[in-house]
Amino acid sequence: MTRILLIDDDEQLGEPLTAYFARFEMQLSHATRPSAGLALLRQGGFDAAILDVMLPEMDGFTLCRTIRKESDIPLIMLTARGDVMDRVVGLELGADDYLPKPFEPRELVARLQTVLRRRPSSAGAPPASAVANDGCLHFEGLRVDPATRSVQRLGSAVELTSTEFDLLHLLAREPGRVFHRDDILNQLRGHDAELYTRAVDIVVSRLRKKLEPLDAIKTLRNAGYSLALRPQAADARHG
Repeated sequence: MTRILLIDDDEQLGEPLTAYFARFEMQLSHATRPSAGLALLRQGGFDAAILDVMLPEMDGFTLCRTIRKESDIPLIMLTARGDVMDRVVGLELGADDYLPKPFEPRELVARLQTVLRRRPSSAGAPPASAVANDGCLHFEGLRVDPATRSVQRLGSAVELTSTEFDLLHLLAREPGRVFHRDDILNQLRGHDAELYTRAVDIVVSRLRKKLEPLDAIKTLRNAGYSLALRPQAADARHG
């Protein structure tokens, strides 16, 4: 069963959500304080976390930043009144998605299912040695392995969130092609998602920083983004 952690100081929220999530084979644990939530996350075993913005001890943004220093677990933030700035800040700090309060439980489940589908499944995944030369995307200074959802920059592993990896994989599959922001949103979030083009810019900015010093992503004004790296020849990879 998929394990979800809710960090929200509303004590009345956990019980009905726990019962609702169980219908979708999701086991919900509820922490009402960030310190308790962090302690549970550090024990491991969770597949995703839901963070409220308004929390005691520290706000949800600080909590998101703290979690991102330690883990790439999918994060969904609950933002008051759907404040656009809350969404922008949450995405800049590494959240995978956001949902305004008040929300419908079914929509929260749907968003969780979306971010969980982006996660690699460890069950049955082939070892790295078996897939290193099978299906990987090689560029000058960059290696993208869709099978293990791993990325190497200049020979070193890069930790990406699920959204960041999906964006990079999308661009890498067709290097040089310009992807419009709306195309990217539809690819990453699905056609039912509310179009929010600023979100694409934020994820691109985060991804660019993680791929430095490579100048990996090119911006075309009023058009979109493309992968700017040249594919690497097989003899160069093995030589």
